[in-house]
Amino acid sequence: MVGLLGALPALPALAQFRVEVTGVGLTQLPIAIAPFRGEAAAPQKLAAIVQADLERSGQFRAIDAAAAALDETSLPDLTPWRQKGADSLASGSVNRLADGRWDVRFRLWDVVRGQDMGGQSYAVTAGDLRLAAHRIADFIYEKLTGEKGVFSTRIAYVTKAGERYNLWVADADGENAQSALASGAPIISPAWSRNGAQLAYVSFEARKPVVYVHEVASGRRRLVANFRGSNSAPAWSPDGRTLAVTLSRDAGSQLYTIDATGGDPRRLTQSSGIDTEPVYSSDGRTIYFVSDRGGAPQIYRMPAGGGAPERVTFNGSYNISPTVSPDGRWLAYISRVGGAFKLQVMELSGGAVHSITDTTADESPSFAPNSRLIVYATRQNGREALMTTTLDGKIKARLAGQGGDLREPDWGPFQK
Repeated sequence: MVGLLGALPALPALAQFRVEVTGVGLTQLPIAIAPFRGEAAAPQKLAAIVQADLERSGQFRAIDAAAAALDETSLPDLTPWRQKGADSLASGSVNRLADGRWDVRFRLWDVVRGQDMGGQSYAVTAGDLRLAAHRIADFIYEKLTGEKGVFSTRIAYVTKAGERYNLWVADADGENAQSALASGAPIISPAWSRNGAQLAYVSFEARKPVVYVHEVASGRRRLVANFRGSNSAPAWSPDGRTLAVTLSRDAGSQLYTIDATGGDPRRLTQSSGIDTEPVYSSDGRTIYFVSDRGGAPQIYRMPAGGGAPERVTFNGSYNISPTVSPDGRWLAYISRVGGAFKLQVMELSGGAVHSITDTTADESPSFAPNSRLIVYATRQNGREALMTTTLDGKIKARLAGQGGDLREPDWGPFQK
């Protein structure tokens, strides 16, 4: 029996995470995040959330500011922060309003130049305090790196606890998870639409793989592909109108496209092997996919409308699960190295490949929308968990959940 749970409160037993950041980057910006004035009385500790976001990005190194008593109202004395080696300082406040909401304010200071770099203010419900902290981290990240932050984006992932499966939608740090779907049958391959409004996924509730599309805001879903045989591996086109899928309706597993509302599929590949795991490039012109047409699983690409495939991976005899960075520069995938399954990153312009993990059961990589981080599932200390990593593998963060194995992550787009 499957239940669509829609937008429900977070369920801490299955959905709370602890972020553990490991590794040291070559160049990191030293920043001090002072405790927000008034946050002791708030349900969330905003400064800690902001700091964890920035550290997880690999771009920042935190300077201890736990004892600081600052707010956003006036320029602080920056001399002690220069002496501590901080390049920038963030301070703020959080106060409860008469209507029950929380007033969140912050300001960013350039410690070296002694300049005000701007700030933000929000009036939010208690449930949106974490989102406010993520938006503050996005502001800081963009001001200091020149690139958009991804901390207020969302991830989707699947948990298995006993015989129960859940499809979750969570903040990018794994917190604040809400169940989109609960089932006694397996759920696999969640995939975000480019506008973040819908998730495609595969459910086995019909005792075979069937593709659905789920509307995140309402919890409604629609059946998209339930043809004879297997229906699997949905991938959204950038315009959101089409899904690339793997169907076995005409004997072997081949690639098709189908309208995102359903209808008759159009076949793309005509091979004697298995073609699966399609994914679009960000410009929508190319589909990358996995095929064993050469005798073993390798990654290929072809025009999105079909055409002659071109082999992309040549290192090793088993390469699967391709994902292309939104900026088009990188291909991440899983390669079997000896008996281990390891996350690889290829620079598409030159073909150089780097193995960036020391774990041995990696799966399901997905790029952050700014192309700077990858989320993936792996097995660590005997259990399945989610990890994020920088593209060079130097900074990793473990998102350690409770209540089941975590798998099949997909990183959503920037929020509108």
